[in-house]
Amino acid sequence: MRETYGIDLTARYLGVDLPHPIGKASGQLSLNATQLEDDAAAGLACAILKTVIAEDETGARAMAAWAIHETRMKVERRGRSGWTVTWKGRGWDRPLAEYLALLRTGRDLARATGMLVVPSVKYHLPRLAEPFRDGEYRHTTRRLAGAWGEPPLLLEKDFSPTLAGDALSEDPAQIIRWLREVPERIREAAPVPVRVAVKLMNARFDDAFQVAMMDAAAGADTLVCFNRLFDDKLGVAYGGWDLSDRNLRVLDLYRLRPPATASYRPRVGTGNVCSGRVLLEYAQRGCESVQLHTLFQLPLSQFPATHGSRTQRALHALIFDPRDGLVAGMLELEARGKLERRDGELHFLDVARDAHRPH
Repeated sequence: MRETYGIDLTARYLGVDLPHPIGKASGQLSLNATQLEDDAAAGLACAILKTVIAEDETGARAMAAWAIHETRMKVERRGRSGWTVTWKGRGWDRPLAEYLALLRTGRDLARATGMLVVPSVKYHLPRLAEPFRDGEYRHTTRRLAGAWGEPPLLLEKDFSPTLAGDALSEDPAQIIRWLREVPERIREAAPVPVRVAVKLMNARFDDAFQVAMMDAAAGADTLVCFNRLFDDKLGVAYGGWDLSDRNLRVLDLYRLRPPATASYRPRVGTGNVCSGRVLLEYAQRGCESVQLHTLFQLPLSQFPATHGSRTQRALHALIFDPRDGLVAGMLELEARGKLERRDGELHFLDVARDAHRPH
């Protein structure tokens, strides 16, 4: 990429440099070793494991309702030529020991191939007047740290889209409490230094509340913005253009606030990243990398490449599409005077950094 186009695609997640900005979001496409090995061979930058449900040393899980076995995924169109994937499952439904074994496999893959593999966790979220179950935080975080190995431990705290549809999330003050307190509780539970990414849900409130959620999660090292929308009638989470429209709109609100009120955190974009052009829309709002899920599920007929795994074909389309690919988009930003070369190269992270300049 650097030799042919003079483009440096280096990106970032949780303070770790990635070879490019495209990672796989937590879900059922990252729940076994074969999937991880295939993605590493394809050149994916990072993969977030399926979300494990925290438990205490007795095996008790306050959030056990999220440990539901997956049903068959349904890939369908939604909205203006958009795609979404729906399924009835939630989090990891197998023993914690099996999850730790998968994390160790991911750790070894990361060392051998450079593809970062990070665990995702759903910890106990109490009602407003209830205490946190610190035993779950301590036991699960310590077990993850043991499987991870060399510190710092990297993990993603998942505020899942199905949580948005649950009665637990009907009280805005309750959500704000979670976001303020959970990152520090994870740090206090960890036996080693830990970096925490918080994957924020799309709550069933207005855009201003989404910004308030971002501010409340000031203790996080990185914000993943934002999980899928929730369809109350169908009882499922969904994506497509409705999702990216809202996510980008909220990120604009967050980015364009007066400097005196802004409290920026490193950000990762997610939601309908269906092209390099959409990827750059997230980057122009401060996102240092992106996480995908739906694109890796599309019918093979939707990809221009005729060979390779879905991950390979998706990466090919995202980067090299002559109209909507990442290369074309960065060259277009250069032509419009929106991106300048440094030492003869365009840098992806400069797109994200420009979002932090005063407006």
